[in-house]
Amino acid sequence: MTGIGLRVVAEAEKWIGTPYRHQAAEIGVGCDCLGLVRGVWGALYGTVPGIETPYAADWAERSGTERLAEAAARYCGPPLPEDQMMPGDILLFRWRSQFAAKHAGILSGPDHFIHAYEQAGVIRSPLVPSWRRRIAGVYRFPAL
Repeated sequence: MTGIGLRVVAEAEKWIGTPYRHQAAEIGVGCDCLGLVRGVWGALYGTVPGIETPYAADWAERSGTERLAEAAARYCGPPLPEDQMMPGDILLFRWRSQFAAKHAGILSGPDHFIHAYEQAGVIRSPLVPSWRRRIAGVYRFPAL
C-alpha cells in the first residue's frame, strides 16, 4: 500500500457508522457514496470538491452521462486497470451496462471496500464477485 493509500484508508475508516444521507458529506452526520469520497478528499487536501448541480436518486438512469467517471478523471487522472488497484483507490460501480456508473467506494484492502450504502450508512463490505463484476473504474488519489 502506498503512503497516500494508507492515509486515504485511515480517513475513510473514520466515516464508518456515518448515516446515509443523499447529497450530504458530513462525517458522523450523513453522507452518500459521493459525499464519502468528497469528505475524505477534503480531509486530505483541505478543500471539498463541489457538486456542479444537485442530483436526484435516479440521475444515472436519466442522464446517460458518466458524471462520476468524468469527475474522478478530472481530480485523479485517467482510470487504472483493475489489476493495479490498491487500498486507498476509488472504485466506481455500474449497476447495469446501459447506465452510467452510479456508486463509489474506497478500496480498504485486497477484498474489502468502504462505501455509503443507503440501507446501512457507511460500512466496510467484502468485495465479493457480485461487487467486482460491477466495477466501472478505478482511480487513485493524487500524491499530497
